[in-house]
Order: sequence, then C-alpha cells, then structure tokens
Amino acid sequence: MKNYIVQGKKWGLAFVACAALASCASELDQRPQNFVDEDILSILNSDKTQDQEKKDVIIQALCANLESNFRLNGNYNGYSGNAINSINGQEIMLGSRANDIVVGALNNSTSSSFYLTMYDLDPSFQPWKDDQGKTGYNYAYWALPCNALTNANKVLSLVTDEIAEKGTEKVKNGRAAALCVRAYAYMTLMERYQPAYLQGGKGGEGMPIYTTYGINDPVAPSTSDATYQFINQDLDEAIALFKEAGTEDGGYTVGTTNDIDLGVAQYLKARVAMWTGNYTAAISACNDILAHYPNFIAEANYGVKQQDFDALQAEEKEAMAEDNAFCSISKNPECILGWVDGNGASTYYYGNFNPFSGDGTGTNLVFMRTDDRLYNQIDDNDFRKDNTLPTDKEFTYFLNKDTHTLHAYTNMKWGATICLQQTARSQHSNTDQPYIRSSEVVLMLAEAYAEAGQDAQAKATLNTLLAARTKAGVPTLTCDNYKGGLSIKDLVKLQWRIEMWGERGLEFLNAKRWGQTIDRSGSTIHWRTGSLDQKYMTYEVPMEEYNFNAGWGR
Repeated sequence: MKNYIVQGKKWGLAFVACAALASCASELDQRPQNFVDEDILSILNSDKTQDQEKKDVIIQALCANLESNFRLNGNYNGYSGNAINSINGQEIMLGSRANDIVVGALNNSTSSSFYLTMYDLDPSFQPWKDDQGKTGYNYAYWALPCNALTNANKVLSLVTDEIAEKGTEKVKNGRAAALCVRAYAYMTLMERYQPAYLQGGKGGEGMPIYTTYGINDPVAPSTSDATYQFINQDLDEAIALFKEAGTEDGGYTVGTTNDIDLGVAQYLKARVAMWTGNYTAAISACNDILAHYPNFIAEANYGVKQQDFDALQAEEKEAMAEDNAFCSISKNPECILGWVDGNGASTYYYGNFNPFSGDGTGTNLVFMRTDDRLYNQIDDNDFRKDNTLPTDKEFTYFLNKDTHTLHAYTNMKWGATICLQQTARSQHSNTDQPYIRSSEVVLMLAEAYAEAGQDAQAKATLNTLLAARTKAGVPTLTCDNYKGGLSIKDLVKLQWRIEMWGERGLEFLNAKRWGQTIDRSGSTIHWRTGSLDQKYMTYEVPMEEYNFNAGWGR
C-alpha cells in the first residue's frame, strides 16, 4: 500500500490552497506563491474574526473535489480508456463476475476482452497476471481505493479534529467529507481483499492503518476488527460533524447530489454495519436516511419498457435519457450521491448498459443481459420485469443504419435512444450518473430487521419498495403475495438482485457477504458457465504491495 498511500509533498497541498486564495491575496498580505502549510495551519487555528472567511476559502480549495473519490480514474496498464482503470468500470466488472449479468448482447465472440476477463469464472485469476507473476488487473483494483485514501489524508493532515472543533460550518463539513472518503477507501479494500467478516473474516487480517499524508514507514496490517473499528470511528466523527455544522436539513443536502453530506456518511455507516453484523447500527443509520428520502422512482421513469421497443425500432417513438431516472438525476428522487452530465458523469461506464447507444458496428458491443433465472423470478405485476426483452429483437443503429439482433433478456434499465444534450438520435451517449440510491437503503433496512429477528418490521419495510414497483392498475405487491412464496430473508435477497441489478457490483459483493457461491448452472443464456466458490471472491493483495510492506502474511 506504501506506493499509493504514502505519496505526496507538503508544497503540493499548500499550492492547491494558494491557488484558491489568490482572489483574496490582498487580505492575506501574502503573495500566493509564498503561502505554505504553516500559514494555512495558522489561519485554520485562528480565533480571529477576520480569519473566518479565509478559513472557508482554504477549505473550499482543499475539499472541493473530495466527492470525485467515488468516481476515480487512473491508468495502471497503459490504456487510459480501459474500464479497469475506473471505479465505475471496476464495479461493473465485479457485477459481471456473478450470476445475474450476462455480458455481450450483440456479438458474444467480439465483446470487450476487459469485461470478458471478469465475466469468466476462472478461480485461479491467471488472466490477471503477467509473465513475471505480478498482478495486473488486480493492481488497479487495489490502487484506486488507495488513491482515495491518500486524497483523504491530504485534507485530514491539515484539517485536524482540533481545527474542526472550533472551525466554521464549512471547516466541519470539509473534515467530515474527508473522513467519509477515508472510510470508503478502507471499506472498499476490505470488501475486495479480505474474507467477508461474517464468513470467516472476523478475527483475521485487516488493512494497514495510515493516517498521515507524507512519507510513511510501512505498517503491518491491523486485524479485521481493528480495521472496522477505525472505519467506524471515522464515520462516527463525520456524522457528528455534519450534524454539528447543520447545513440545510440537519446535515443533509438532498437537493445537491454531487457532494458528500450526512446521507453519504450514514449510508457508509449502514454498509459497514451490514458487513459486520451490527444490525442495530444499520437500522439506525438507514432509518435516518429514509426520513429524508421518502420517495421512489416513478414507473414512467424506471428504464425503457419492452412494450415500447417496436415503436423505438420503427422510430415512431423515442426513449429520452432525460425521462429515465437511471440517466437523469432530475427524474431520480432516490439519488443520495450522483453527478449530472458534464459534472463528473463523463466517466460513466454504465453507458455500456444502454443497448441503443453506439453505432452498432463496434463502438459499443458490451450490452448486458439479465440472466433468465432471475427474470423468471420477477413477478409479472412488477414493472421492473418490463425493462428486459423477453425475445430476440432487431434494432437499427444511428450510424450507417446497421441492424443487429438484441438477444432475449437484453436489459434496458439504462436505455435511451436520445441521450442528454442531444435532440435526435446520434452516436453520443451522455447521461447523468446516479450512484448511491435510497432503494439500496430500504433493502439494507429490511435485511437488518430480518437478521435481527424482527420479521414484521422487515416485511413492512420491504412492502414499501414492492408497492413502489407494482405496475399501475394491478393489485399492490407485498411480501405475502410476491411470486415464489419465499421466506422474508430469501425475499429480501431476491429483491436486492432485482432492484440493484447491474449497479456497483453489489450482486457479487452481497454473495460474498452472504457466503453464497456464484453458480451459473441452470441458466440458458450464460455462455461462460461454471461456479466461483467463496474463497475465490477475495482478491490477492498485489505483489507490488507485498514488495513494499513485509508486514503482510504470506
């Protein structure tokens, strides 16, 4: 972890602050290029009234892009456009390594090799290694969350808890946001590189804990318990700071999705609690969030419907991205964290899920399909079933008017024939990027209640989601009438798979958290079959990290 966590020089951080402070250089009586960390700390520690505005300017410079750590990009294999170099791309690849996504709807034999590497269920991970035995893809999965950790420690090294305690509202929010990023980074590393806590990971190895930005000596990994304790300490402090600052609705900025607020902090708190089995904490965090996000995506805005496909093919109708809640945040009341087109959404790899985008001749062949086993478990009165094509369909693409077959079970959740900033069909695929949604919080809450033995509360919670996903004009879906007659715990797990299909690798991560084996037997459409046992869901710590830190167990 050293070569990503410990990088950085003091002047680099100071320079960022100086650039933003240039506009008030006369007030500081200081030339910006001479402004150093000690000057920043002096102002942040000041109790003088005239320094309060300067504090806010500094914090704005230091913390302006912290939210971008949830959508980081890098370049770890020489190909900047490779999806493995993006957090979004990595998460999609995690999802393609599970059961419910089938990669390649147009031409299976020529689909992107990057996605196929993950779609294959090779337990040895040999495709991830070069001839010298070093991990390639695996290194990118490690490096991005380590970069987020470094970025958080840059801020936290200056915006200390003592400074936040006597700081302005913006100072408190800035430290709280940085604490969320550090917690997110460590949580992501634990999810990927250690066994699930409830599936043998408890009492095992965790992560090396670094809190200082600069050149650190390697630190041996803490235990998993100590690592999760550290993550929770960061989140508890962040939650307290957001509440103390009291921005807008007690720390929630529901109308602003591209920032880290109390909703993001409580979401991370709930996610950690679900992984560690602290269901009381999960219930508390989820209920707090849902009190501020009571509304669900409307049926009309939930993806493209199968009954509209023929009209789309005949160009008698258009599927507008601005009307799809998964492409347009304005139609998504569930969005806790997300970015509008042009403000962070440019790295949105979910364009691969839009079967109507690209020219149909090679620009975009990585369309995703719903596994038929999942499709058949969705109730017919559930409008989410309408997002999936039940049969093969021909579609004619914008460029060159080439017609290709979209195979049965192609998913249209992210579908749009006319994307954002366009007035007609084109090769462009602009969309917004809703990232964290309140429906996931409903599912965590229902699961936490069920695991805590509170079945009535679990059913009542899940019933709110089922009612919101019931087709207009049919009897309201409930836990008691949903197709399949499953137990509440199994129904919650099924609803996770349906509602969060394709999103952020959650199916893979949930399977790991639940101790389930990935098993594609029985599917009629998976063309890479096999199974993946729990032990293969924990990635190998990269050789590059081992070389820098002898504290890792071999």
